[in-house]
Amino acid sequence: MSKRDEYVERLKAQLDQWNAEVTKWEAQAREAQASMRAEYDKQLAEFRERRDQALKTLHDVQSASVDMWADLARGSDEAWAKMREAFEKARSHFHK
Repeated sequence: MSKRDEYVERLKAQLDQWNAEVTKWEAQAREAQASMRAEYDKQLAEFRERRDQALKTLHDVQSASVDMWADLARGSDEAWAKMREAFEKARSHFHK
């Protein structure tokens, strides 16, 4: 397995883990009182936006040439770091 393939698989695994957690949060948001639902929805929207950006970056890395993927990976690392921050921020709201 190439380094790019390993990198992509690692990102996919992380994304799968985050998506599983978000599914639980969505259920919590549906059951929350109105006062909390707005905050939950806000956190979920921010997470989804970051996830969509991270997915785009992942697709870019997957489709990049052998020469270009390393450069894209550096940019991808930044996008995934922002995704991780959004995830942790949302997690702090759902695990109070």
